[in-house]
Amino acid sequence: MQVFRHFPLSLETPIGLTIGNFDGVHIGHQALIQKLIEESIRRKITPSVMTFEPHPKEFFVPKNAPTRLTSLREKLEFFLSCGVQNVFVCAFNKNFAGISSEVFMHQILKEQLKTKIIIVGDDFRFGAQRLAGIKDLRKSGFELFEIPEINVKGKRVSSTSIREALNAGRIKSVTAFLGRPYTISGKVVEGDKRGRQMGFPTANIHMKHTRPALTGVYAVKLGNRNGVANLGIRPTVAGIPKLLLEVHLLNFNEDIYGQHVQVTFLEKIRDEMKFENINALIEQIKKDVIHATRFFEK
Repeated sequence: MQVFRHFPLSLETPIGLTIGNFDGVHIGHQALIQKLIEESIRRKITPSVMTFEPHPKEFFVPKNAPTRLTSLREKLEFFLSCGVQNVFVCAFNKNFAGISSEVFMHQILKEQLKTKIIIVGDDFRFGAQRLAGIKDLRKSGFELFEIPEINVKGKRVSSTSIREALNAGRIKSVTAFLGRPYTISGKVVEGDKRGRQMGFPTANIHMKHTRPALTGVYAVKLGNRNGVANLGIRPTVAGIPKLLLEVHLLNFNEDIYGQHVQVTFLEKIRDEMKFENINALIEQIKKDVIHATRFFEK
């Protein structure tokens, strides 16, 4: 898979294209990508994705931007697994936000990218101030495929609905919306060894974005290993300025520093709490470990 940080002046072969933020890469996004792959193979053109970094709302309203569901690396890994061959990562800034719909359609999509087919959701908008939409693409001669919204038990699947479910601890709903369990990946880094001092050594996962969509204590998998994760600010031990993901692995005591790992969230155990003292915290962690152990025994 080839990743472009700038639009090439001209591609050698025509492409099929889907466009979006793809935060979470939920089952609605997956339907877009599946249609992209099918139609591109049929026409012998290159299946390609256009996405944005940062999220447009992080540019326009940084203080009120939505929490991230997936990092750019996680999205790229998913695109690769689906068979996408080109990914255009657009730096969303003032210049990009100001591109008119006409320039975007005719200069970028047609001339530079040689776009033959476009697959988008039925609410797709684009161009400066999001003034253009699907009708404009059709008028410009693109072969267009609209993918309707997908509902699960009467709830529209969207990145927003997934954030709401994660915030409420509805992990089963999140799994249904994503078509897979929710995960966070990152590198295992050195911590302050506080968990080890309390008898519960943890793997500290570095996260690029410090505003994840969920917090609290969970039963998790780290790779194929069972564990208990705390995602929060550790209020009992004076707190930290940013969220930290710590995973205590059950019946495991090996060195995994430096490894890039994936943490899969399976069940919420409780919210993060502030305890009167360290001993009270240790007693609660023991209960969390018992809870997770029973969960995995099921």
